[in-house]
Amino acid sequence: MPILIAGTGIGGLTAALQLHQLGLEVTIFESVRELKPLGVGINLLPHGAKTLVELGLGEALAATGIQTREIKYVTRYGQEIYGDPRGLHAGFKWPQFSIHRGALQFLLLEAVLERLGPERLLTGHHLASFEQTGSSVTAHFVDKTTGQPADDYSGDMLIAADGIHSVARRQFYPDEGPAHFSGVMMWRGVSETEPILDGETMFIIGNFQHKAVIYPISNELRQQGRSLTNWVMEIRVGGDQAPEIEDWNRQGDLSEFLYPYLDWRFDFIDIPAILHTANTILRYPMVDRDPLPRWSFGRVTLLGDSAHPMVPMGANGGSQAILDAVALTEAIQTHGHNVEAALRAYEQTRLGPTAEITHSNRRYGPEAILQIVEDRLTSPQDRVEDIITREEINEITLGYRKVAGFDVEELNRT
Repeated sequence: MPILIAGTGIGGLTAALQLHQLGLEVTIFESVRELKPLGVGINLLPHGAKTLVELGLGEALAATGIQTREIKYVTRYGQEIYGDPRGLHAGFKWPQFSIHRGALQFLLLEAVLERLGPERLLTGHHLASFEQTGSSVTAHFVDKTTGQPADDYSGDMLIAADGIHSVARRQFYPDEGPAHFSGVMMWRGVSETEPILDGETMFIIGNFQHKAVIYPISNELRQQGRSLTNWVMEIRVGGDQAPEIEDWNRQGDLSEFLYPYLDWRFDFIDIPAILHTANTILRYPMVDRDPLPRWSFGRVTLLGDSAHPMVPMGANGGSQAILDAVALTEAIQTHGHNVEAALRAYEQTRLGPTAEITHSNRRYGPEAILQIVEDRLTSPQDRVEDIITREEINEITLGYRKVAGFDVEELNRT
């Protein structure tokens, strides 16, 4: 069964590895001619880590990324609201990893090249359109650098893992329109710093108006006594239309966002100092898209951000793309050469959960506790334990784990 995959993101590469394990013939297509390790930090939650460990990538993940110990939710005054244990420290059988997105992508890419062979990855092939018959699908590609047509390829199935600007999604839903803007702009970067506390902790600080997300992403640098610290600064600018087209590599400048964080210096972290040491700053609007009623049409389906782009709350987007790959592989294994039945089963498994996560993330997921505390604070001297109960915190944070599919007991049973 020849399978075509458009896109070499986390979801597309994971799907390629899993389908190859079933003995299927997989060819992967990438728009750019030369892949580079782009992006900044990403979190791989235990359910996503489980899949990659089972693919034999656990040692590489541990050597490259940080096994996250805890997430600390903190007020804008520096008061700790809650310490949320993560991965092995929360009782999971699998770690949670914080890692550079480019490093994770290349870790997967190297496994694909080694296992499938370099001839199975075709760069410089941007998906332009596709057409189907009852027995096959043909994908048409262009060379984005020249605008000229590239070769056409046919297979039994096309998996469109081509991101938030998915060509396949647009062909299915030509009237969908632009992505939904949350009203928040994000500035992201990495800085080399001293380790913060134990060097394994993630911090989410502030409220819905101004927020900072900070965590280490390199075990290699940690072994040298330093930290490659990923940071995200979020500022609510309002409005319902993004001020620019979402571009994950648009350059930003420190002067655009530094001011609200100038006094965010606490005994455990100095945020302005971290920001000043960044080599590169990226900016983009926080966007998502409304859940779709269908992902699969005939022999073509969507996967990852092409199917369910979400605002980055709960550190969950990359792991959901991996779960898509798992569900798709299981559906193909169950239904064999009945491609349309397999894609319907995959869709039925994943449509509901990803829609629920998308809506939960719009309500800020587990980070909702930041604003609850902000609304109740009267001064920096307030005791957090006097204004929010552990029961309220657990209802939000543990409830999100169930929504996102990484409840400890349920996941450990799998």
